[in-house]
Amino acid sequence: MSAFPSPDEAGLTTGALARRLGVAPTTLRSWDRRYGIGPAVRADGRHRRWRAADVAVLETMCRLTASGVPPADAARAAKQGVLPPAAEPARAETGRPAALPFGGDVRQECRGLARAAVRLDAPAVAEQLATAVERHGLTVAWQEVMVPTLHAVGRKWASSGDRYVEVEHLLSWHVSTALRRATRPVVSGDAAGGPGPVVLACVPGEQHSLPLEALNAGLGQLDVPTRMFGAAVPVEALTAAVQRLGPVAVVLWAQARSTASLPLARHIAETRWGVTGARRAPTVMLAGPGWAGRPAPGLPRPTGLSDALTLLAGTRAP
Repeated sequence: MSAFPSPDEAGLTTGALARRLGVAPTTLRSWDRRYGIGPAVRADGRHRRWRAADVAVLETMCRLTASGVPPADAARAAKQGVLPPAAEPARAETGRPAALPFGGDVRQECRGLARAAVRLDAPAVAEQLATAVERHGLTVAWQEVMVPTLHAVGRKWASSGDRYVEVEHLLSWHVSTALRRATRPVVSGDAAGGPGPVVLACVPGEQHSLPLEALNAGLGQLDVPTRMFGAAVPVEALTAAVQRLGPVAVVLWAQARSTASLPLARHIAETRWGVTGARRAPTVMLAGPGWAGRPAPGLPRPTGLSDALTLLAGTRAP
């Protein structure tokens, strides 16, 4: 059974379907062009409109590529309604440091990416990250390729007496580069009084900004304007930015419990702007594991990148 609501008779646009599946619209167009995974009917003979049967095929395509099946094989199986055998897990190369601690259900790309990072093969790391984004779309590439590989490298570092620090730094830098290359700046054309941008900031003392960079890139693909402030933003600077920009939402990232400050979040949520009698305040979203276990009524807490993108796109709905 489909995990998404069935499209109505008119069908879904490519952009709407891409948001539901967590892939880039360009990925859907590429699959249509390369593998014939496209809508059965096109409005006016040109514009793609995806109906329920089309969505079911694409859901299968996404599920198969997420399990490591090559796109061409996944497309053939999805169109035929036949599931191919799962890709054979790559064997660990005994005696080599590339055998990083992945779980059983992980993309094959993670293993190749990890091996390239351990070799400090920067060109290979960059190429594999770019391929993952192009093949799977930004959201899936982040959640299923980048994050598991970063976590595996981090666990290897923690269990090996501070070895592989250079591997983590190289991989993090290239992930950041790939995310920024996938980021499309959005010029806000809103009239005065319309919704402002989404402000993205790490709380004071928090240096882990990669998840916010992924969110920034994803929002750009949804045509949501953002202002990215990055790591460890001081309280005074964050407050000033909110007052100057009048954002529709503020995302506060906290990786560690020690940096997550509910008083700060409530302070930002209460920061208002605009003329007297029509003053507004932003929606404040708490993102990252640092906020776990802390009740915060009225402050949404997304469960991951896809959830955050959906919530933030909704804040700009008329």
